[in-house]
Amino acid sequence: MGKSSTTSNDAQALFQSLRSAYAATPTNLKIIDLYVIFAVSTALIQVVYMAIVGSFPFNSFLSGVLSCVGTAVLAVCLRIQVNKENKEFKDLPPERAFADFVLCNLVLHLVIMNFLG
Repeated sequence: MGKSSTTSNDAQALFQSLRSAYAATPTNLKIIDLYVIFAVSTALIQVVYMAIVGSFPFNSFLSGVLSCVGTAVLAVCLRIQVNKENKEFKDLPPERAFADFVLCNLVLHLVIMNFLG
């Protein structure tokens, strides 16, 4: 009984420290995090739908999932570039990082639209 309560206390302390550290995160990074969560959850919903209903237009399923996953990856890259604590991109203005994100999303979705057939 003592071992499980110690594990529970450790888990609560870990969650509390993560919550307090994330509270100090700037708002623009939190918005990007929500966007990534939205893109990944949309991909998961599509996978569950395909498992339930079937994958008749398989190109459409792949296009939808790859669009969500690709957008999430690009958003993570944007978050890395915009983060002020990351010293590797300190000379890169946030506007340039956002312009790169938009351009890469445009190219990604043009490829996705071409893949649809």
